Amino acid sequence: MNPVNQQKLEQEHQPQAIAKRLAKLPKRQNISDAILGGIDGCVTTFAIVSGAIGAGFSASVALILGFANLFADGFSMAISNYEANKAQQEFADNIRQTEAEHIKQVPEGEREEIRQIFQRKGFEGDTLENIVQTITQNKALWIETMLIEEHGIQSRPPEAVKAALTTFSAFLVVGAIPLIPFLIPSFDVHQQFLFSTVLAGLMFFFIGMLKSFVFAKPIIYSGFSTLLTGGTAAGLAFLTGYILRELFGI
Repeated sequence: MNPVNQQKLEQEHQPQAIAKRLAKLPKRQNISDAILGGIDGCVTTFAIVSGAIGAGFSASVALILGFANLFADGFSMAISNYEANKAQQEFADNIRQTEAEHIKQVPEGEREEIRQIFQRKGFEGDTLENIVQTITQNKALWIETMLIEEHGIQSRPPEAVKAALTTFSAFLVVGAIPLIPFLIPSFDVHQQFLFSTVLAGLMFFFIGMLKSFVFAKPIIYSGFSTLLTGGTAAGLAFLTGYILRELFGI
């Protein structure tokens, strides 16, 4: 490791630095919501455009369909994300209430659950009993421990509104990019579609690169992987539009 990075890492793991970092509530990361919204926005919008051009429709029709889909599907996706996260929050709250009631009604049984949870982690003897005693002395800590260890639920669930807004914003911003060429009247429809294809490809590759930075994946591989996914979806839409045009003589 680079000496500078090693020194920085050691400084970040000094007792005072650790205490300061742990004193802050963990921030909810919305990177996955942004990536999901961006990819789906670009795939969906460009697929609509590809299908329209493949079917032989004019640029104006492709533009209208693209923008209509952009807002409708973006809103639908944001609401779905909101409802999913809201349901997760409500589920976690329900489990908290259930565990609180169990602690009230059968405290010894709940203590035994804590004991076996940490016994499975390798603790035993006096150390195990001290852990059980420490956790069960604090009801809030007791409930949160059960929430995480028994039910596998995050103690701090996602913020539903923030997640939905992030998804919607990413969907609109990235999804609008493939539509830009159709706003340029000096291009004919084939030039507009070609330009749109290039922009969509760049967006797919850029989002893939963004994933690589966030999740420490190889940049080129991640970029091309996302590009392949988006390109395949758009290709299927174009092919579908073309086949239907030929079959029905549109």
